[in-house]
Amino acid sequence: MAKSFWSIENNTLVWRVADGEPHTDDIEMSGLRCDCIVSYGVKEDGSLALSQKCFFPALRTIPNNTHATYCFALGEDERVRLLRNGTPVREYPEVFRFDGVLTVESKTDGKARIVRRFFPSADLRFAVELVRITAEEAADWSLSAPAEAVHAYGRGTKGVYLSKIYHSAPDVMALPAGESVEFAIFYTAVIANETLSLPDGRAELEKRMARVASLCDGALVLRTGNAELDTMTRFAKLRAGESIFETLTGKYHSPGGQAYYAAIWCNDEIEYAGPHFAMTGDPIALEASRNAYRAYIPFMSDAYLPLPSSIIAEGLDIWEGAGDRGDAAMYLYGASLFCLYAGDEALARELFGAIRWCAEYCERRKTPEGVIRSDSDELEGRFPTDGYANLSTSCLCCGGLRFAAKLAASLGDNDTAALYNSRAEALGEAIERYFGATLHGFETYRYSKGFDTLRAWICLPLCMGLTNRAGGTLDAMLSPYLWTEEGMRTCEKSAENTSDTIWDRSTLYGFKCAFLSGAGDRIMQPFLDYCHKRLVCDRVPYAVEAYPEGEKRHLSGESALFVRVVTEGLFGIRPEGLRSFSFTAALPATLPEMRLSAVRICGASYDIEIGRTSWTVRQDGRVLASGRTNGERVFIGR
Repeated sequence: MAKSFWSIENNTLVWRVADGEPHTDDIEMSGLRCDCIVSYGVKEDGSLALSQKCFFPALRTIPNNTHATYCFALGEDERVRLLRNGTPVREYPEVFRFDGVLTVESKTDGKARIVRRFFPSADLRFAVELVRITAEEAADWSLSAPAEAVHAYGRGTKGVYLSKIYHSAPDVMALPAGESVEFAIFYTAVIANETLSLPDGRAELEKRMARVASLCDGALVLRTGNAELDTMTRFAKLRAGESIFETLTGKYHSPGGQAYYAAIWCNDEIEYAGPHFAMTGDPIALEASRNAYRAYIPFMSDAYLPLPSSIIAEGLDIWEGAGDRGDAAMYLYGASLFCLYAGDEALARELFGAIRWCAEYCERRKTPEGVIRSDSDELEGRFPTDGYANLSTSCLCCGGLRFAAKLAASLGDNDTAALYNSRAEALGEAIERYFGATLHGFETYRYSKGFDTLRAWICLPLCMGLTNRAGGTLDAMLSPYLWTEEGMRTCEKSAENTSDTIWDRSTLYGFKCAFLSGAGDRIMQPFLDYCHKRLVCDRVPYAVEAYPEGEKRHLSGESALFVRVVTEGLFGIRPEGLRSFSFTAALPATLPEMRLSAVRICGASYDIEIGRTSWTVRQDGRVLASGRTNGERVFIGR
């Protein structure tokens, strides 16, 4: 088991630094107009390691491609330094805290205590650092930089950009022993000749914490009695919901991770995040999801060309270097789920034309074997596919057709519902014939024809209700061929593949499929081990993208998938129509209870409680339904 650095104290992660324990990490935090990644930790000599990068998604650089977000990077030597009687001080951190704001509490070699708080403005183009100095003996304190300083500039699509640091500290702060002073340092970028009004640092902290509270406590609150699972879910909601940026064409949810801003993808935004946001009811997230689903509609013509791999540059350009990744299948699945969870008939009617287009596109890509053809998959060819048909695209289409059928029936279009159910049934049978295989003795699936190595995405059929090979697939997932301390390998190691690459997205789908298959008791400990490692060990506190590729970036979509392991996996929640849903009345043996409060399903807010012997569903505090905890599926309608 990996070393734990952090503990949980009242919904806050706390790292109390031990002597001789060097360690560094970084964390990403986002606001509507600024994203910041703070690298922090303890050096070998016990001193503070601190640097940061600020990204401004609406300030586009040239060429205005996927990665053209203006970045203001500050290494350790470029940061504003604290001076005591004119001499730079060294800080020795004692405690790090994270509750949506990164706080560093340090002692110094200058007989003072320093508290730093890092966070992005909720809605302004600023990253903020609040600094509080408490003197242990009288001294004059100052900063190594003027109140306004230009650090770098570059030309972008909107003009010349200037990186600036402002601070609100007096030139000299004379502190008697025991006295404190607080000031703010602001990191921003401006367009030449643009004037930005400096905010109040304390007010910005209050706005940030209000946004954190709305995302963490406003909806979908999990209580299981397991502090790590509950806290991991809490922070996953934060990371999923905060990574939304104001652009020229409206609010866009984007993955982040130093690379992906003011842009959307059919996997991250359409398939992963959108259905989750519908279950939170957060108005900012819902607006961003509606923008994402609508952004693809202009590309749905009668020519039935592939959807772009991504819509980039604030919605003004596209990238399609990966060819057809199965994006229409991703959209079919994600948009159908989003509409059902949202329970908004007007929105469902608006988007149903796009859903219908995606279903028809997939039908036109059907092979003679009955599966769905695509050039690659959401990993964009990083691991082998045959360029003909892969398990991922066909499974997403199958699941998408099932949910599109439920949506069509809710809209009164029973003929289309019957058609989509028929297609889904036929596709499920074709998946079994074409991809079903015995690999290493496991009755499971091959990923593409001719590739007889186990892949993490073998979990997808189970997520879409194809259970013929459930036992063998779970055995294969948890076997040494795929399972590691970090989660599932993307592909088993072989002569052709010598990497241990993991992607949390497939591991999270794997957890969900195990819960959906009734293997909750079997998968629960690996799931809790995963929560422990991601939350309190060496790369905290979120699900990550990939390793070693991506260096475990805290991309936002993975956190949305984590929450869906809880809602759709652990609780088994599934929309049955615009006004009805079902869940599984089961409780893993290691949990004393499961409570999900204020979860929005099909346009209403519910509280779902599952105990050892009984379950209860409440709406507006009123008991709507109750029964015995017997592992059966329960249907709730209104």
